Amino acid sequence: MSDTPIDSSKRTWLIASGCAGAVGGVATAVPFVSTFQPSERAKAAGAAVEVDISALKPGEKVTVEWRGKPVWIVKRTPEQLAELPKLDGQLADPKSERKPSELTPEYARNEARSIKPEILVAVGICSHLGCSPSDKFQTGAQASLPDDWKGGFLCPCHGSTFDLAGRVFKTKPAPDNLEVPPHMYLSDTRLLIGEDKKA
Repeated sequence: MSDTPIDSSKRTWLIASGCAGAVGGVATAVPFVSTFQPSERAKAAGAAVEVDISALKPGEKVTVEWRGKPVWIVKRTPEQLAELPKLDGQLADPKSERKPSELTPEYARNEARSIKPEILVAVGICSHLGCSPSDKFQTGAQASLPDDWKGGFLCPCHGSTFDLAGRVFKTKPAPDNLEVPPHMYLSDTRLLIGEDKKA
């Protein structure tokens, strides 16, 4: 061992430099790690949105935002599903054949316009002028609706009506069905909106 005296000013300088370096490293790492989460700009540009639908009950709807648009997730009742085929003659595009690449992915080109019959996933924007239709799940006669209404959506702007599969009725201003966005199930209770292919 050497009998050289310890220079306390050097020790203080080394400790201070080490602490400053550690703080700088953390300050650099935090923004880097935060880049793993999609930014608001990325979400608006189309980043996928994960949704837990475990609490959604039959007859209920939840709305999430994807690409700045409202996306509706509706859990239809068995009775609501049973009514869908009976409406085909009243609909403008019952088989979702118009603009299929834009409005209806292949896996949703069915009577329910969905992957799982009970769950509808649709963009809540009317194809007429871009208004957001209102829920009209109650059946029967109501203002602005036919007496034999089976439930669906009403656009208050110009009266377009859609069934519970997002299909537009004939002789309405809206030219097309509501868009079904790309989506897939991560599990029975978790949906991914905006992506439909496993990596």
